Amino acid sequence: MKVNSAAAVERFIKRFLPAAGVCLLVMTAGIPAFASEEENRFVEGTTINHVVVSGDTLEEAKVRIESYFQDGYVLEIEDKEGNREEINGKEILYGLKITGSLAEVLEAENAAGRLSGPGFDNSYRVDAEVTYDEEGLKAKLGSLSCVQNAQPTENARISAYEEGKLFTILPEVQGTEIDQNRLLEAAKAALNEQRTLIRLEEEGCYKQITVTSDNAELNQLCGLMNDYKDITIIYTFGENRETLTGPDIVQWIAGSDGTELLVDEAKAAAYVKSLADRYDTYGKPHVYQTTSGREVTVTGSYGWQIDQAAETAELISLIKSHQSQTREPVYAKTAVSRDGYDFGNTYIEVDLKEQHLYFYENGTMIIDAPFVSGNVAKDWTTPPGLFTLYYKQTDKVLRGEDYETPVKYWMPFNGGIGLHDANWRGSFGGEIYKTNGSHGCINLPPAKAAQVYEHAYKGIPIICCD
Repeated sequence: MKVNSAAAVERFIKRFLPAAGVCLLVMTAGIPAFASEEENRFVEGTTINHVVVSGDTLEEAKVRIESYFQDGYVLEIEDKEGNREEINGKEILYGLKITGSLAEVLEAENAAGRLSGPGFDNSYRVDAEVTYDEEGLKAKLGSLSCVQNAQPTENARISAYEEGKLFTILPEVQGTEIDQNRLLEAAKAALNEQRTLIRLEEEGCYKQITVTSDNAELNQLCGLMNDYKDITIIYTFGENRETLTGPDIVQWIAGSDGTELLVDEAKAAAYVKSLADRYDTYGKPHVYQTTSGREVTVTGSYGWQIDQAAETAELISLIKSHQSQTREPVYAKTAVSRDGYDFGNTYIEVDLKEQHLYFYENGTMIIDAPFVSGNVAKDWTTPPGLFTLYYKQTDKVLRGEDYETPVKYWMPFNGGIGLHDANWRGSFGGEIYKTNGSHGCINLPPAKAAQVYEHAYKGIPIICCD
């Protein structure tokens, strides 16, 4: 900050010079000039950036100020009771370098007649560059007794859930808790301005109550929570049940807009996701025991999948309606059963290892047949997986790069791979597929293909296992 020397001169003139200008000239003509040595030193009572520099030259004052803040600076913290604690500058590596002009201060004092004494303010501030360890400052502030031993300030709030009891309003408490962010800001400002005292109350460092027990929104929310604490929503997943109770639901209530309850959508969505994580089977591995007795794992685009966005919206709507309910979630993908195999007990098993097909209807095997799958030697191996039948069609011509084959019964389930009759083959099963297999399809004896076609339907699960 630059010193206004003109103002200092004006103060001098008003106090000491008479109104008559002519008399002034006559009288001042006989006054000797100040000694040059005296004019090179600051007048008695001069403070710059809160450091006394009386009688110092410019260089001496610079050294004194910078040395003080590097070696002797102490920042005091005063609480509302008047108790003080100290932070020593050395503890936070505090340092200062004068960047403003000390010469302008001296010039102003000389121009004002070098006035001093109780009636004159010879305190100045010049620009300076300060340095300190900010992390060290945070640590020191955090260790202060006024911070460590503060009594918490608490807004009025709703009591915790207790079975058989109503929610109530717990009153606010004005404590001595410190807003540590505000304290840090105040401390930084004091360091930057070379001040030596912070009064916590004046700096607004105490946390204040913002919600009182007569707050209308808080009381309305308390009433809503009492209304909703006994709601129960039960989700069914076959024989399994998931129960969402009132104590859980009230944690999602964010208040009211005056006409409608506000439910925290993120919390509702997280709950629905937890259901999906436990009960979704779509695209996940399915463990299956083959007819031959092997336990295999198959994966595919089949199974249950909760529509999480739709179910979250439904759940929020249900909570707002204040109704208990037993329900199934909204599904994006569905399967046949929630108990046992999710594809149910009507399905087609295509055992690639055994080269044999089994058709189960309501848990009873109604068809079994040998087949020939994709040619392993030519890298046309039929892939395993869990699929569903796209559709079925008679009198289809199958075409590829090097073939054009008419079939009587066509039942696709995996891209261009399907079940069909193969009247050009004289035998099926065994190891034919390894060197003389198909392009990937399941070749069936014509009579067996007709039986499969008769009982199959769009969407029937097909388990290809190896």
